[in-house]
Amino acid sequence: MLEEKNDNLSSLENETDGNVENTAQQEEAQSVIADEVEESIATIEEESNETVADEVEEAPASAVEEVATEKVNEHQEVLNAIDESNAEESEDETLKDRHEIPMLDYASLSMEVLVDELEKLAVVDKVMSVKDHVEEIKKEFLAKYNHFIDEKKEEFLAENPESNEEFDYHFPLKVKFDTLYKQIKSKQNAHFKSIQNNLQANLNRRLAIVEEIKNLINPQENIKDTLKHFNELRDEWKNIGPIPRDKYNHVWNNYHFHVENFYDYLHLDREARDIDFKHNLEQKQKIIARVVELIQEEDITKAFRELQDLHRIWKEDIGPVDKEHRDTIWNQFSALTKQMHDKRESLFVNQREKENANLEKKKGIVAEIEALSKVTVTAHSQWQQLIDQVEALRNAFFTAGKVPNEVNEDMWAAFKNAVRDFNAHKNSFYKDIKKEQNDNLNQKMALVEKAKSLSASEDFAATTPLMKQIQEDWKKIGHVPRKYSDKVWNEFKTACNHYFDRLKASRNEANSEEVEAFDKKKAYLDSLKDFQLTGEHKADLDAIKAHIEQWKSFGKVPFSRRHIEGKFNKVLDALFEKLSLSKKEGDMMRFSNKLEQLAGADDSRKLENEKIFIIRKIDEIQSEIFQLENNIQFFTNAKKDNPLVKEVLKNIEKHKDELKTWKDKLKQLRNLNQE
Repeated sequence: MLEEKNDNLSSLENETDGNVENTAQQEEAQSVIADEVEESIATIEEESNETVADEVEEAPASAVEEVATEKVNEHQEVLNAIDESNAEESEDETLKDRHEIPMLDYASLSMEVLVDELEKLAVVDKVMSVKDHVEEIKKEFLAKYNHFIDEKKEEFLAENPESNEEFDYHFPLKVKFDTLYKQIKSKQNAHFKSIQNNLQANLNRRLAIVEEIKNLINPQENIKDTLKHFNELRDEWKNIGPIPRDKYNHVWNNYHFHVENFYDYLHLDREARDIDFKHNLEQKQKIIARVVELIQEEDITKAFRELQDLHRIWKEDIGPVDKEHRDTIWNQFSALTKQMHDKRESLFVNQREKENANLEKKKGIVAEIEALSKVTVTAHSQWQQLIDQVEALRNAFFTAGKVPNEVNEDMWAAFKNAVRDFNAHKNSFYKDIKKEQNDNLNQKMALVEKAKSLSASEDFAATTPLMKQIQEDWKKIGHVPRKYSDKVWNEFKTACNHYFDRLKASRNEANSEEVEAFDKKKAYLDSLKDFQLTGEHKADLDAIKAHIEQWKSFGKVPFSRRHIEGKFNKVLDALFEKLSLSKKEGDMMRFSNKLEQLAGADDSRKLENEKIFIIRKIDEIQSEIFQLENNIQFFTNAKKDNPLVKEVLKNIEKHKDELKTWKDKLKQLRNLNQE
């Protein structure tokens, strides 16, 4: 502040040197200024020496001077930082509102959430208040997006190594982000242009007011008129809008210097001046008291924001105090400012520790991904597990939080390289199975063509097993390339559905015929109750055979009503018994009827089961005959009329007759299959 005063003083001296008619009073005023400047310098040097006396008690004079200068510079940097922030917000007052909008940990948010946050900021009216938030979101979103696109490009190149097609990936979220960002930038540009036009005009008017205040120091003017003009200029100053921030400090320091000069070195009404000085002193003491309270606040960020506002009020709204208190109260205010700044720096140290902890966490995640990229994997299922693990690690990396800015780019690079190495390892594996997937695709396409060719077949009996086999073959074929998977499956499913829908419709039509056949058989069965044998064997046998043929002519009945066939067979058994047929003849007639029923039902499975059953019976009977014949060998001295031998021989003959019957049945069944 003292240096700025000296600069302004030099400017004032240059102007007064050019004025030939300088009055004695002006010369006296400048002399007083020079004396006070020297006195102020001496006071600061004395205070600085007292401050560092204990620390450098036995140090050389040069060391004392160096420490004192360092402390003064450090303190001045704190004040300059606050002035710089206030200058920025003075240029555009909407920037003040940015401190009311929380700055989130955007590094830990996903791309979807980042776009959601950007969408919220896009509707804020004071667009410059979210400028920093928007740029931080942009930085984090683009970093994640570029990494995401790199991965997709690597996948594309791995899946299409010989393709000349250019990589192009449409990402709707990026389109939405670009739209929102352009919308915000457009609003910012419009806002910037609206204030830019006023900044220079406001600057010119403030500079003119400074010149007018400089020119008020004129002993020829009436003091009351001069004071009135001064107050008018000061009121106008307060109402002038913002100026360019690079001019802010210079203009304000010049203004305050000449205001203080006006108070101190013109013959103003002392009583009015003292009242003004007293009022200004009280206002500044209230600010100091408030700063003392702010130092105790837990929310350091909020407290520091209010401190910046208090600095603005101190500098822009409150006038000077008398020389007796001027340096003292300023030093007190700046010392409290330094305390608040140190407390804020302590908060930054804690944040830095958190960022370093996040850095270590991210390093650990990168190390885990690097380790996974070196695992030997031989199966798709294993790769799926590894891919899930890496995806979880990627999400953990994105949500780990902010790291120190100076290592942020290096950390990103290490993360991307680790993921790229993993993807290269993965793509190498899938490149090897690419040929297998293409072979699978060719096999499935062949099945699709086969299913399409059979889908219009009218021979349901022959086609249905083929279609079922095609479906079984499909299940045995492995994966096909993902981009063809849905297409080939839909074609196959459509062909199969077309065939089986037609089969179902055909069966529904057949069912109505089967119901009609059941009704006819039921009525016919009732009519057989009145059937009587005549006693003439051949005529009765022909009549029974005619009934069987008539019964078969009615056709199949519904599966759920096939019990009627059993009832008919019982009627036949009773008629055969009355007819006194031989057991074999009756048995063969019943078996013949049974075969015709099975054949009419088009049930190949039951016919096959019947065949297996007959073969087993033949094997069992042959085994029994062999056993009986073997038993006879033990009767070496027995005669044929021996009752025991006669019983065994009788059983052998009985089994041989039974064996012949079963062989005849098997022959009849095989003849049926050949037909």
